[in-house]
Amino acid sequence: MSINYELYKVFYWAAKTGSLTQAAKALYLTQPSVSHAIKQLENSFGISLFYRNSKGVGLTREGAMLYSYIEQSQILISLAEEKMEALKNLDSGELRIGGSDSLFKHYLLPYLEDFHEKHPGIRLHLNHGTTPEIISFLKEGKIDLGVIRMPIVDSQLEVRETFQLQECFVAGTRYAELKDAVLTLDMLLQYPIILFSRNSRARMTITELFQSYGYKLTPKIEVGSVDLLIEFARKGLGISYVTREFVSKELEEGTLFEIQLDVRLPPSHVGIMIMRNMPLSMAACGFIEMIQTCPLSKQARSGAAFPLKE
Repeated sequence: MSINYELYKVFYWAAKTGSLTQAAKALYLTQPSVSHAIKQLENSFGISLFYRNSKGVGLTREGAMLYSYIEQSQILISLAEEKMEALKNLDSGELRIGGSDSLFKHYLLPYLEDFHEKHPGIRLHLNHGTTPEIISFLKEGKIDLGVIRMPIVDSQLEVRETFQLQECFVAGTRYAELKDAVLTLDMLLQYPIILFSRNSRARMTITELFQSYGYKLTPKIEVGSVDLLIEFARKGLGISYVTREFVSKELEEGTLFEIQLDVRLPPSHVGIMIMRNMPLSMAACGFIEMIQTCPLSKQARSGAAFPLKE
């Protein structure tokens, strides 16, 4: 049996208020329309649902049984409507983001703090991993969006550039003699090089750059985090390849210094990655919009946030 939901709605309000007049007011209908709707519902079931009394209408035994079910459905529908309103207004929901430890710490943290302050009802889920892992998380539906280093070439994905960073080689005081020198790539390779793991986008980029000049870049030490790249360089274990913005404090304090090269290292581009042609949650849309409208982010996309050395 298929009965118009509106008839149940009229039934619910008539039963709840015990008055056809009050039901009509609640539903912005005329009283004859309410009477007609109830008659339709009774005809559909072939039973009487109401009887008239001195106060208005009361439920028959069958009507009371129907009301016990319809009341539950109305409560669930109201809760669903409230939930949809809360999701639309970013009062509830969840935001699932994938990215590397370094991007979370040095890039995303201010945005996440701002987003959490504005929308405390949104639960945040952060998934850490390399770029290939983040792509897998996204395709498996484990995250709403990924923040990764570009380029990414995949027909299933859409990547929007948001930020630009500059890579560099840094060393500690153990290699102080290199502080004012300009090194060739060949000269640089005479020193122990410390690189991030093989699967990182930054590692692939610098390896390809050396190959373009005819050199093979073989690290003396490989590490799995930016913090270790920084610490190993500070301890004098070698020369680390890092993102300049991630070591700004150490460069300013003088515990690290940048190695000057006779070639220009290319900047890296950070992008937000989503599944192509897939709807995003309101929380994900709100977070992406916040990043893309942030003054710093706009400035960074134009290349002005971190001036590059010539």
